[in-house]
Amino acid sequence: MQFPYSWLKTQANPDLSADKLEHLLTMAGLEVEEIDTAAPAFSGVVVAEVKSVEKHPDADRLNVTQVDAGTGELVQIVCGAPNVKPGIKVPCSLPGAVLPGNFKIKPTKMRGVPSNGMLCSTNELGLPDDGVDGLHILPEDAPVGINIREYLDLDDTLFTLKITPNRADCLSVKGIAREVSALTQCAFTPVEIQTASIDSEKKQAVRIDAPADCGRFISRVIENVNAKAATPDWMKQRLERSGIRSISALVDIGNYVMLEIGQPMHVFDADKLSGSLIVRRAQNGETLACLNEKTVTLADNTLVVADEKGALSLAGLMGGEASAVSDDTQNIVLEAAWFAPEIIAGKSRQYGFGSDSSFRFERGVDYCLQADAIERATELVLQICGGAAGEMVEAQGKLPETKQVELRLGRLKTVLGVEIPAEQVEIILQHLGLQPDKIAEGFRVTSPSFRFDIEIEADLIEEIGRVYGYENIPDDYTSGRLKMLALPETKRPRFAVYNEMAARGYREVVSYAFVDEQWEQDFAANTNPIRLQNPLAAQYAVMRSTLIGGLVEVLQNNLNRKQNRVRVFEIARVFSKDLTDQFVQNERIGGLWYGSVFPEQWGEKTRNVDFYDMKADVESLLKNKEVSFVKTEHPALHPGRAANIVSDGKVVGFVGELHPKWLQKYDLPQAPLVFEIDMDAVLGREKTRYQSVSKFQPARRDLAFVMPEAVTHDDLLNALKAATNKLVQEISVFDVYRGTGVPEGMKSVAVKIILQDMENTLTDEVIEPLVAKMIKAAAEKGAQLRA
Repeated sequence: MQFPYSWLKTQANPDLSADKLEHLLTMAGLEVEEIDTAAPAFSGVVVAEVKSVEKHPDADRLNVTQVDAGTGELVQIVCGAPNVKPGIKVPCSLPGAVLPGNFKIKPTKMRGVPSNGMLCSTNELGLPDDGVDGLHILPEDAPVGINIREYLDLDDTLFTLKITPNRADCLSVKGIAREVSALTQCAFTPVEIQTASIDSEKKQAVRIDAPADCGRFISRVIENVNAKAATPDWMKQRLERSGIRSISALVDIGNYVMLEIGQPMHVFDADKLSGSLIVRRAQNGETLACLNEKTVTLADNTLVVADEKGALSLAGLMGGEASAVSDDTQNIVLEAAWFAPEIIAGKSRQYGFGSDSSFRFERGVDYCLQADAIERATELVLQICGGAAGEMVEAQGKLPETKQVELRLGRLKTVLGVEIPAEQVEIILQHLGLQPDKIAEGFRVTSPSFRFDIEIEADLIEEIGRVYGYENIPDDYTSGRLKMLALPETKRPRFAVYNEMAARGYREVVSYAFVDEQWEQDFAANTNPIRLQNPLAAQYAVMRSTLIGGLVEVLQNNLNRKQNRVRVFEIARVFSKDLTDQFVQNERIGGLWYGSVFPEQWGEKTRNVDFYDMKADVESLLKNKEVSFVKTEHPALHPGRAANIVSDGKVVGFVGELHPKWLQKYDLPQAPLVFEIDMDAVLGREKTRYQSVSKFQPARRDLAFVMPEAVTHDDLLNALKAATNKLVQEISVFDVYRGTGVPEGMKSVAVKIILQDMENTLTDEVIEPLVAKMIKAAAEKGAQLRA
């Protein structure tokens, strides 16, 4: 919400500087985002009258003017503006003036003719563009010689407020003035609403076919208006300083009333209407050409204002082109309505455009303001454009119910920690327009039509606190002892996971939980993802059930910036549905590794990352846990280079190389390695157990087995482990050989076996039977001891 301080002072005039008012509003919950002056700094510019204009003797596009700038004698200025002529009044910068950008005006010669100043356009003064090619023409009654900053009030302060969604009442000068009055105890003098005299018998019938969506709908016909009438300069100035461009008198009046008292309005060309104005739901497939030159296809969740022929406007959002006023308009219909916020909310995203009206309607407009808005707009139309007004016609639907809320002074003191006198509380409530009635314990307030957020006692306490001033509530220091709870031994600290990933060369990334639906199909084969009702954009339409899509997008962004080695991870939640279609969210850690294993250097040969490099990172992340890797198929991964991560007999994640078809689709030069693991598995760990170190030497046996390629290393190791006892401390593969001496289709796998007895020295009599049992178990899996 943007407004000039000068406009606010017409309804509430506190004795405060702009800086002090900024602080006061911000501390009261109406955050001031920015304050600025109406024009950039410049000096030495006055109002001047052009007395004569002659062609420059040596330049076709220049004129030599004689100007009265209030100095007592005429000043000669060479000017190239196409609209310069005798009799006009314009801004004039005399020698010594400094224009925006520190541009200093000095006497000079232009094509041999002396020029003692410059006649100025709006652009040269840093003012909003007035659409005129040339000088900024001032009103005829502008006093010659007066400083232009004083005449145009260019030192006026512009406030930009960040209004919270619950304070729609402050989206107008009237609403802000009411707040300033409550905060400073200055007089609140809202604009006086004049009742128009009825000089026309013409009426516009209205009807509400969606009473739950529209609580009030009012129309008034004004005949014989002059649509070509110029918008007064004072109105243009207030609109421009509030961030709204002047369009035409009739449109400007509607915008002005919206800014002044907070009620959005619409003006129809009465001669373009057919029968009654009807508020109804749109029909699926119905189309409407809007004022922003967009044609939209409507859905039945949209409210429209229509006549007997069809839709005329998107209710509360945008008017239609077919019924818009133009310079040829002679008769108009003023329309003001109250629409339920929930029917307007979300429509800006649905149709791809919004408006100042929809911004207000979806937050909640005062439902008692419509008649006042019609009367105020009528007054301005008759004043500016002339015409004859007819009677107002009103239709009613379902309006919000007022609520009575009680405020206990004892509760107020308990919550705020300070005792505020009852008389002061009553004054604050009165200035806020809450009309309090005294009761035994405090006050009873009936929530006004402009405050939808006053529902419970806590709301009133908040109002008292912010108006009384949070800075006026004394500080109260408390002290106490806090005992830090020890983390269970079976839980790993979260920060340790981040440190682990950083130590292994990964960088943390954060991506959206909202993702492209195509990612879900590609990387998770999820054809039924959780869909958003109101997505931020088309590419954020569903909730992610895997982290892979976000990691691949990060990789693409890095590749586009010529980064050829990427290691990233993310810890975040994923979302899915269970068998009963209930939503489930789990926290996971995902990682991606792309490019070479080591940064380019002379001490290591360049080698691209492979499955076993990523597997080592996963094992490090799940240290102190028994983990195995089982071959699997996953929609995101290469069919032969993917494995499930199994811990305690449960699949806790997956690891593998990205599928070749996604390399082509997502334009990746080579395959990245990815993993994804449940955070519960990462954070959990087995309880530490201590044991004494054996005094006896361990024994080692190396066995080489020849086995078919179809038999995996895990098959062999699992068979050997099943035949062991407590003496066997370790079984691991240390060599794989294919080639001379090994039949085709076979491979030789060498296994290291470490045996250890805590109480005795191991002898061959103990070791050999155990090794023989293991060889037999391997043979049953098709692995024969190599000769």
